[in-house]
Amino acid sequence: MLKIKKDMSKITQQVIMFLSDLFAISAVAILALLLRFDMNFSLIPQEYLEMLESRLIVIVAVHLAMLLIFRLYSCVWQFAGVGELIRILAATAIAQAVIVAYSLLLSSMLPPAFYVFNWLLTMLVIGGLRLGYRIISKISLRMLKHRDEYERVMLIGAGRMGTMMIEELINEEFIYGKPVILVDDDAEKKGKQIKGVKIAGNCDDIPKLAKSYYIDKIIFCVPSASLEARKRILDIALSTGCRVKVAQSIHGSLRNDAEMNNVRDVDVADLLARPVVSLDSQSCSYIHDQVVLVTGGGGSIGSELCRQVARCSPKQIIIFDIYENNAYELLCELKDTYGETIDIQIRVGSVRDTKRLEQIFTEFKPAIVFHAAAHKHVPMMEDSPCEAVKNNVFGTLYTAKAASKFGVSRFILLSTDKAVNPTSVMGASKRITEMIIQAVNWHNKTIFAAVRFGNVLGSNGSVIPIFKKQIEKGGPVTVTHPDITRYFMTIPEAAQLVVQAGGLAEGGEIFVLDMGEPVKIMDLAYNLIKLSGLVPDVDIKIEITGLRPG
Repeated sequence: MLKIKKDMSKITQQVIMFLSDLFAISAVAILALLLRFDMNFSLIPQEYLEMLESRLIVIVAVHLAMLLIFRLYSCVWQFAGVGELIRILAATAIAQAVIVAYSLLLSSMLPPAFYVFNWLLTMLVIGGLRLGYRIISKISLRMLKHRDEYERVMLIGAGRMGTMMIEELINEEFIYGKPVILVDDDAEKKGKQIKGVKIAGNCDDIPKLAKSYYIDKIIFCVPSASLEARKRILDIALSTGCRVKVAQSIHGSLRNDAEMNNVRDVDVADLLARPVVSLDSQSCSYIHDQVVLVTGGGGSIGSELCRQVARCSPKQIIIFDIYENNAYELLCELKDTYGETIDIQIRVGSVRDTKRLEQIFTEFKPAIVFHAAAHKHVPMMEDSPCEAVKNNVFGTLYTAKAASKFGVSRFILLSTDKAVNPTSVMGASKRITEMIIQAVNWHNKTIFAAVRFGNVLGSNGSVIPIFKKQIEKGGPVTVTHPDITRYFMTIPEAAQLVVQAGGLAEGGEIFVLDMGEPVKIMDLAYNLIKLSGLVPDVDIKIEITGLRPG
């Protein structure tokens, strides 16, 4: 029934436009003849008046036929642009040519100036009627928006979560936004209403609807969506330039500031389109009540590894890092979270210092070692290859020897996918570390294994922090090549993979995460700019710099 009403409304608009054109074309024909005779009716010869009277039906019919042929009654004039204006020009020009041909066929022509005036005026009036409709629509919607003192919200998903989000926004008297429309890909729901909020279209309609309803914020409310569907829909939502949020649990309470606890910003991880790796509690049971040493524990991946280890209730965590500031901040964070339930110690030192390593192993006698200390920056290691060898190769060798000497039960090396057929110094150094681990595994009771990462989103020196800093500075965002692709994982995924690998390891393995499809770096740059509420190539430029060494 609602669909019938909507179709009737559309037909009514088309009929009104058709009748407006009919009267306008008739009036324009008379006006064109008047213009030819300086707007003086008495100067028009009687034969011209009779000729126009006999041909007026033909003039109107030909014009209306051309407007129909060029589909000018099926356009959405709220969003009309140059393409529609070109169609009006073409339709009126062809109509005028047909009328001239008809007059020549009858061997009785109106004054030539009449046909010129008639074409120009018809084109202006037909275009003006549609432009007027567009302007009136925009003004009415703008007035509607200005009447709202709250953010206008579009909700994606007309299911349970979408319904509950509407209820919550209404219950809070629109403090966090006013629900204006819903979109849902279920065709049966289109045109219906939930709590007075209309389901106005499907997800492909989001850009058009966001523009026509002056939407400020879009909330994604489809927790059951597949990863591919989520990525597709969020990409569409981000293309609108609106602020985009993702609904979480509806059971959270509202904050006292400008946003709800149960919505969050879209994260780059939402756009990976593959299942997020989560830690299996069974696979980390080997850590329970054990002393764990994390080398490079103050780094971006090492610190997250310490957090994941802390969740597994170890007896003690030793954060071993050459940089004391990051390690101290992590210590404070873990102390705030776990209090005195876990003994957390920091020791400053380098994995290149064999004496310092022996001191650490003698003092704490760790049962498990996660070796995260390494130089990871590819271009920098091209310029400093000796440092890559010293830190990555010899640092791993010295730490592995110490682990073997002091009877460590498990030693897990953090490696990289760049170790596969390496083309860089950093990749080659990590491949050598893998070979070291596999070699020492055969001569020890200690279980040695390695874990290969892809590019870790948000890790120090990775593309995400670099892009974010460039965006904060106002650009440009630099991309090495428009077609370059990379596999990505989040920092928590990387850390959880290491912990799980430690539980699965039997000795000598190299574990790899299935990271789904690779991501184009150019797409990542565009998405990060959009996530910052900016428009790529308008607010922030993207520059192609060329491939770097390594």
